[in-house]
Amino acid sequence: MADLPTITASRIAELLERTPRSSFVAGRFLGGTASLDVLDPATGRALTQVVDADAPAVGLKALDAAVDVQEDWAATTPRQRSEILRRAYDLCHERADDLALLMTLEMGKPLAEAYGEVTYGAEFLRWFSEEAVRLPGRFRHAPAADEAILTVARPVGPTLLITPWNFPLSMGTRKIAPALAAGCTVVLKPAQKTPLTSLLLMEILAEAGVPAGVVNCVVSSDSKGLSSTLMSDPRLRKVSFTGSTPVGRTLLAQASEHVLKASMELGGNAPFLVLPSADVETAVKAAMLGKFRNNGEACTAANRFYVHSSLAEEFTARLAEETAKLQVGPGIAPGTTMGPMIDAAALEKIEDLVADAVDRGARVLVGGRRPAPASLAAGGSASTDSTDSTDSSDSSSSDGGYFYEPTVLTDVPRAARVNREEIFGPVAPIIVLDDIDEMVAAANDTEFGLMAYVAGEDLGEVTDVAGRIESGMVAVNIGVASDPSAPFGGVKESGLGREGSHEGITEFLEMTYVRLPL
Repeated sequence: MADLPTITASRIAELLERTPRSSFVAGRFLGGTASLDVLDPATGRALTQVVDADAPAVGLKALDAAVDVQEDWAATTPRQRSEILRRAYDLCHERADDLALLMTLEMGKPLAEAYGEVTYGAEFLRWFSEEAVRLPGRFRHAPAADEAILTVARPVGPTLLITPWNFPLSMGTRKIAPALAAGCTVVLKPAQKTPLTSLLLMEILAEAGVPAGVVNCVVSSDSKGLSSTLMSDPRLRKVSFTGSTPVGRTLLAQASEHVLKASMELGGNAPFLVLPSADVETAVKAAMLGKFRNNGEACTAANRFYVHSSLAEEFTARLAEETAKLQVGPGIAPGTTMGPMIDAAALEKIEDLVADAVDRGARVLVGGRRPAPASLAAGGSASTDSTDSTDSSDSSSSDGGYFYEPTVLTDVPRAARVNREEIFGPVAPIIVLDDIDEMVAAANDTEFGLMAYVAGEDLGEVTDVAGRIESGMVAVNIGVASDPSAPFGGVKESGLGREGSHEGITEFLEMTYVRLPL
């Protein structure tokens, strides 16, 4: 975004003062005593407090509200639902300044990227406003009888939506929009680290005309209490979750009790393959976006870089050069291109992963530590001095913020944890291989299969490799593939079902088959 607004303390205070801070049930914010801190990851201090709902009690109230209006909402015409979603899309753009600033404050991403998420998140509302009037169904002559086959799509019913903290707006709209378009009522459980954006979205949806009870939002630190309570209730008919694979496994087990329809977008460990035919500049541009967008905190982020030996030296040098240019700092600070990690635990995990790789023989080319406080607001960039790079004792976060320098590692052994675990931070480990088949085998050597990246200019080489990678999505020569009009989801332990596109709405529908005499 070319011209970002200047963010002042008074602007932040005014926005936080008018942002809702309690659960939204049956068309109203419930109020109560705020006791749950929402932290600013750039400082480690509380931005504000929200009401920490009693998950079982408030969750049941939310489900009651959703059940009470499910039949009425399902009976609205597709055009009515479409127009409400389109109004919500327009309102998101009208409130873009508020939404973007809230996301930056509570999650930490650079403000320019937060504005990008407003555009992306709002687009799900527009896309599914158009899908609402195109629900699937057909009528045809039975092949072997003088009878007809009629198939009709019906909403699955009340739905529990559980969203993560890393994309506070778009993870909500990506689930809410198809649910509403299909005629389902919902209970949203946003991440406790980033509830403010979701609560503002509730206000926007109500203003757009969503009837009371159709969308409910429960803010609570007791995620397990909410999910177990609602999923044991036979009135709930669907659960959609985005988060870690271990939690997804637990939810799938709980879903089996009442055979709930389930959508799971789980962990990732995305490989980035630089093939012999790759254009290095194109590959580096894609790698920078695929790795460092959203502070590296994305399930689709490039996690393991497998580079063909013929291009390894040039690609590694250019990636390190571009990484060193990234500006670390608070998301609201002018010029910031890399914000803080979400919390102390995330920061410590990244430090552990880098230390493990270095202990096993990896070299730090760029970054590899927490930045010096003076380098943040003053306009410094990621350090290229790898001396004592894993020792952060003399270099700490600014004012308690959870910052880590964008990092490039080379000579990374295959046994290093960065090759096996989802990094969820700004660390790019490079592994050099001599053979394309070996690169594909390494890419597939994981239980995950959400996203993969391929850089190459030879069409036959690229299509062959892309077709052999075990992944729900493959991006070729680009660093971002997410699009509301495309089916988003993974294979293996990266999940079940798809979000976005035509497939996204079918996750909230059930098909009824009717046999008729002609």
